[in-house]
Amino acid sequence: MARMKFYCDPERCIECNACVTACKNENEVPWGVNRRRVVTINDGDEGERSLSVACMHCSDAPCATVCPVDCFYTTQDGVVLHDKDICIGCGYCFYACPFGAPQFPEDGAFATRGKMDKCTFCAGGPEADNSSDEHRKYGSNRLAEGKLPLCAEMCSTKALLAGDSDTISDIYRKRVINRSASVMARGVSYRDASFRAPSSGAGKSSAKE
Repeated sequence: MARMKFYCDPERCIECNACVTACKNENEVPWGVNRRRVVTINDGDEGERSLSVACMHCSDAPCATVCPVDCFYTTQDGVVLHDKDICIGCGYCFYACPFGAPQFPEDGAFATRGKMDKCTFCAGGPEADNSSDEHRKYGSNRLAEGKLPLCAEMCSTKALLAGDSDTISDIYRKRVINRSASVMARGVSYRDASFRAPSSGAGKSSAKE
């Protein structure tokens, strides 16, 4: 059985935020709430890397563990979803998630801000697939249409991948192998290169050359 996962390759992410924009437009996310965001470390310094972050749909989701009303559930595809009709907006999931995926409007205290919102892997919610109620509460259900999340499909460098975890793992493994081979090849070329110190007659042609 397929288990859906996200993976963002920091070697390919160019911080274009196309994934963020695609998510907001496709799911009509409320203003002030971002289901996906791009995080950059060492910005402007050596070793700068960017990552597209959202709900990672954990196998043992901490948000579901701390929810006092059990509004979270996991689909057969391994997608972690929640029922907004049950959510009480307590904010426990917000503090438990290491990725900051659960989002609330900024104004007011928890329990007064409204229902929690987060990435659904474009899998909708507990309502009927592609119904008006489902789209109004949770956004698009692209999985029901046989499509992958739009954020990954819009990634121009294929840094953000989404789909079956086995397929994602194979792609990542091949990338690592190719990068290692490239580094090793450069190392060999550096090792075999012969550098000669300039002679006193530098700039003049030599009969031996």
